[in-house]
Amino acid sequence: MAKVSVLFWDVGGVLLSNGWDHAGRQAAARQFGLDAEDLERRHERVAEAFETGRIDDEAYLSETVFYVPRSFSRESFRRFMQERSVAFDSALAAARTVRGRGEYVMVALNNESRALNRYRIVAFHLKEIFHVFLSSCITGRRKPDPEAYLYALQVTQRDPEESLVLDDRLENIEAAARLGLRTLWVRDPGRLREDLAQVGVAAG
Repeated sequence: MAKVSVLFWDVGGVLLSNGWDHAGRQAAARQFGLDAEDLERRHERVAEAFETGRIDDEAYLSETVFYVPRSFSRESFRRFMQERSVAFDSALAAARTVRGRGEYVMVALNNESRALNRYRIVAFHLKEIFHVFLSSCITGRRKPDPEAYLYALQVTQRDPEESLVLDDRLENIEAAARLGLRTLWVRDPGRLREDLAQVGVAAG
């Protein structure tokens, strides 16, 4: 079997909290006095375009929240979205260790909108970990669509069997496995070092 040479990392749920998920939108509805069902419905209508970079955060906010005048500003809502992101410190430390060993190409392969992606890269110093960012807002391809993985393989010029996908979502793991990529289902970011060791990736 070929030796693993590239790691494709999900970010939300593995290294950081999810950036703007259902729980975050529910919290926003409570914080700003919004109709939670309406917000979710409007989000779902534009989610794919938002996460694949076809609309920016201004257009997203216009579609989901600021389609009527509000008593709060776009900036305060945007700040709330950003503050939903928190680090999983031990997982980040493990990823930095892996990067420091210099044995693997480190690739971020995540579904994320452009503004949030940019914020998280800067705020959590992700350029210290990853060589390449193949976020959906950059590539226009969202997991679990097979094209997201096939494109990542093309960019890195790797075969599936020398690639390891780390993700917290089972549907993403299953999609990668169907294409022949090796996978690590991250169910507990606090155990990431141990989980990596079990698949032969030293992070300690």
